[in-house]
Amino acid sequence: MSPRNRQQLNQIRDERREQIKQTALKIFARRGYVGTKTSMIAAEAGISEGLIFRYFKSKDELFTTLVEELMEEAMKETGNVQFLPGSPYEQIKAFTENMLDENNKYAFMFIQRARKAETIPEGSTRILEQYPVDGLLRQLAPVFEKGQQTGDFIAGNPLKLMSWYIYILNSLIMEEVGQEEHGMPNVDFLLRVLKKQL
Repeated sequence: MSPRNRQQLNQIRDERREQIKQTALKIFARRGYVGTKTSMIAAEAGISEGLIFRYFKSKDELFTTLVEELMEEAMKETGNVQFLPGSPYEQIKAFTENMLDENNKYAFMFIQRARKAETIPEGSTRILEQYPVDGLLRQLAPVFEKGQQTGDFIAGNPLKLMSWYIYILNSLIMEEVGQEEHGMPNVDFLLRVLKKQL
């Protein structure tokens, strides 16, 4: 096999693996670990169930792979908020827009469901324990504190206020409000919870 053909084959494999992960993410996010069968993932992805097992040994491995990749990405993204351009208000706004973005909401929904589930693979539980919610909030707290100093945000304990704010965002994502008649509230409306009123 020529190097070019090998490269094309590897690219096809990578794309198929990614397709399986993205499809699994949406189904796990909506139905949870217990409520998801690999046959559902296969049907949604338009592939045979056996093909899933060429890339992942089991449903457990697929689920745990998603947990690990999403938690690493969440820590990285949350840590980068303070380096985004603009004021602290604009940084938290960009973070919020990212959370509520159609392409990202399933990742947040998946992690929320995984954290609350009674039954998930043991490997997933260990990974989630390495990334406590407090750790993510501690990365956002300096941005919020800076916003308090500039007069953008209300006074109070930054960790507590950010915790409540993230809870509101997660609740909206979990309820999939965006699919209802009135749609998802816009980001400026949500930020009023944190914004200091003049």
